Amino acid sequence: MYGILIDVTKCIGCEKCVAACTRRNGFDPWQADRDRAVTADGLSEHRVCTVVKVGAGRFARKSCMHCVDPTCASACPVGALTKTAVGPVLYDRAKCIGCRYCMLACPFHVPRYQWDKTTPYMVKCDMCSDRLSRNQPPACVDACPAGALKFGDRGRMLAEARESIREHAERYRPHVWGEKEFGGTSVMYISDIDLEALGWPANQEPPIPSLTEPLVHKTPFIGLGVAMSLVGLNWIIKRRNELLAHPEEDAYPRENRRA
Repeated sequence: MYGILIDVTKCIGCEKCVAACTRRNGFDPWQADRDRAVTADGLSEHRVCTVVKVGAGRFARKSCMHCVDPTCASACPVGALTKTAVGPVLYDRAKCIGCRYCMLACPFHVPRYQWDKTTPYMVKCDMCSDRLSRNQPPACVDACPAGALKFGDRGRMLAEARESIREHAERYRPHVWGEKEFGGTSVMYISDIDLEALGWPANQEPPIPSLTEPLVHKTPFIGLGVAMSLVGLNWIIKRRNELLAHPEEDAYPRENRRA
């Protein structure tokens, strides 16, 4: 499984990774720059990679974290999102029904919706899966001039992160963001400051998918139960209105009434 290691201490905030991502995905650069100014973290349907200021003089790339056990995939009722064996979490727009459960489920608030489209879809980073098939690194990694992004086997990236922390204890905090959070992610960070500004939540045990999957699997049955309840309620209301419109003098023959 592939992974990306981001060294926050090396990021210079140049956004060349964003420009490379924009070109690779065929987004309009003007819209991407506009969205950088109007969205909280810079991510949008025209910009699936951004750079966030996480502290004084510190910046970090943000996009889909490609979780090892992705919450978005577990929340999708039609299987439009899948975790591949090589690392990326891929989205199949042909299966998408537009429910946006993935947007609500993602703990990193990454997926974006095409609100300005007549036929909208969800958009997010796919780790340049087409480039991976050609044995090329993601476009953002290739474009970084400061060496802040590294790409390779996730296990090797994790080992390099731990080694960097061990050899330069004065430079880094003793933590690899993405090693364990929510079951682990394929995009990991090392830093000298806390990355709360990047949207990293507190570590969760067990991973979120183990909590969302049972509910998602029960969704059809819950929906059927609600539908049957509505049908029954509709029948009761309709019957009551019929009785009010055609009242009978007596429900029983006179001879059966008590004196």
